[in-house]
Amino acid sequence: MIRLVLESYLLLIRIDLLVSFGRLNAIKTLVQRQVIRRPPDGLTVNSDTVRRAMDLACVFYVKPVLCLQYSSAAAVLLRRYGQAAEMVVGVQIFPVAFHAWVEVNGEVLTDRPYMHEMYSVLERY
Repeated sequence: MIRLVLESYLLLIRIDLLVSFGRLNAIKTLVQRQVIRRPPDGLTVNSDTVRRAMDLACVFYVKPVLCLQYSSAAAVLLRRYGQAAEMVVGVQIFPVAFHAWVEVNGEVLTDRPYMHEMYSVLERY
């Protein structure tokens, strides 16, 4: 678990730097290029474990973690440990709001299960 929390924290830093320099396309590329790997032998990591690790990393992070940062880091981690995760970006028309979350097999993992009722999906990657 400590390894996952550290990986989560380092990903949050990397993505935060990309956001700070306005490199939003680089975040998309980071998520898209992360291939789905088989976890190392003897290591079973499920989506709940990744969520807990991400939540712990956020507790210790130096500033608030926004949905784009959280979702992209979670999607990368889930793919690293064998889950076919997709990062989803949606928009709410009124009042205008954007939001990001992670899904595996169409199931929302990092947010409320009814996100599709609240937001229209703009992009998946």
